[in-house]
Amino acid sequence: MRERADRSIAPRPRPGVGEIAFYGLTIGAVVLGWQIAIQPLIQRAPVEIAVRLAPGSPLALRRAAESELAAGRTDNAASLSREALVRSPFDVRALRVLGLTEARLRREDAADEILTLAGNWSLRDDPAHAWLVERRLRRGDYASAFAHADTLVRRREDIQPQVFRLFTVAGTEDPGRSLPVVARLLAASPPWRQAYLASLNQTPGGLQVAANLAILLEAGRAPLSNQELQSLYFALLTKGGPEAIQTIRGRLSRPPLDARVTNSGFDEADHPGPFQWRLFEKAGIAAEITADDLAPSNVALRVVYDGYATGTIAEQLVYLAPGSYRLTAAVRTESGNPADRLAWTLTCATAGGGERASTPAGTGGAPTDAWVTMSGRFEVPANCPAQWLRLETRAADRRDPTLVWFDRVRLARAG
Repeated sequence: MRERADRSIAPRPRPGVGEIAFYGLTIGAVVLGWQIAIQPLIQRAPVEIAVRLAPGSPLALRRAAESELAAGRTDNAASLSREALVRSPFDVRALRVLGLTEARLRREDAADEILTLAGNWSLRDDPAHAWLVERRLRRGDYASAFAHADTLVRRREDIQPQVFRLFTVAGTEDPGRSLPVVARLLAASPPWRQAYLASLNQTPGGLQVAANLAILLEAGRAPLSNQELQSLYFALLTKGGPEAIQTIRGRLSRPPLDARVTNSGFDEADHPGPFQWRLFEKAGIAAEITADDLAPSNVALRVVYDGYATGTIAEQLVYLAPGSYRLTAAVRTESGNPADRLAWTLTCATAGGGERASTPAGTGGAPTDAWVTMSGRFEVPANCPAQWLRLETRAADRRDPTLVWFDRVRLARAG
């Protein structure tokens, strides 16, 4: 009996270290599981529910701050954003909310410092960068404003029209200070460069900005490519007239003004259109710039024509002052008679075409392996500031195949 009583009052053994660890890990797993389980709710549930579920969560507090700011409750938004930052000091969105509350309270210097920090921490915080663009523009700081605008437009194609309009308006209203900044951005070849240059070619005002940018970029490390300059030239030709192109061409020297016919030997590819040979192909007409099969070191224009189709074979824009000119070209005829079937023409590049003259594109001799020189004469009237030099067909009523080569096409003052 005594022995049984002694056993009943014996102390219980203390839990071992292993048991304590087991219980601790179990409790930790439960807490961790709960935290994992509520994270989607904190992120996606209505703000009020998220705050009730996790009142100390910096994510929930930041979402609540954003909601209060959107509702116009500035003081609440400021308080919640500060509380979120206490728990997560590097939360960029909470920092941005705090900065915007300072701006709404007209403490713009403090807002500028906070939002600049937010923008530096994250290039992806669009509201911060948008506010900074507006703030810096009001202060006339184009360099900083456009740098933040560049950050925005690199990420979001949907806001390209607004940012491009900002660049263009500044370039129109204050070109001396704003265009060098835009040119520096373009010189870095950002992903939006092509889209912006293309947008400028749509309006007369944009073309003026594009022309000024072309001049600024020419002296830098990333001048307009031939394709970019070609797009500008054709837009100027359509909307500004031939004189507008010649003004920009003179500043850029692309191509040099003293070249009446650009790439006369068909061996200079580094020129923009329309000051470059443009070749056309259709059924019955084939043209290519290729190595002469009798002298592979020489490059020339090879034309294959069935004698029946009609159309232009090659063209480029030229600028000839009024007066008489002689056109010469080296010709090698493999078959047919190019003097009857082909012609070089000169047509005014003004609206409606205006004056037009032509000369046979051959010598009329028999096919031969030798190069011979053809020549013709053109008269340029006073009301024709620019001209299209073209190689065109002269169709017959039946097929009359011609295969001919052209090289060294030149225009010189007659006499």
